[in-house]
Amino acid sequence: MSEKIPILKLGVVKEIVEATGMGISYAYEDLVFLDHNALLLQFTDESNKVLVHINQEADTEPIQATIAALKQAAQEREMTFLDGCTYALTQGEDEQISIEFISS
Repeated sequence: MSEKIPILKLGVVKEIVEATGMGISYAYEDLVFLDHNALLLQFTDESNKVLVHINQEADTEPIQATIAALKQAAQEREMTFLDGCTYALTQGEDEQISIEFISS
């Protein structure tokens, strides 16, 4: 998806994230980076559905409770957060970050 994030939906996602005690550090195109970097959100072509990707370096057991809280908060706001895939972040010499999505 190459479109930019719809501002209205970004506001709803921000509410959902904040309801779970987290914050958004950065939004770029269809991606929403959370403060702690264990999760990455991605808008889909369906405006009320968002994918939740897990950083491959994250401890998956405690993060499951966070994902469940995000899904519950999303449902309360008529949105659906779906399980995405695993991702890896790498930083290049030029300070740019690359994201690799890893299918399971």
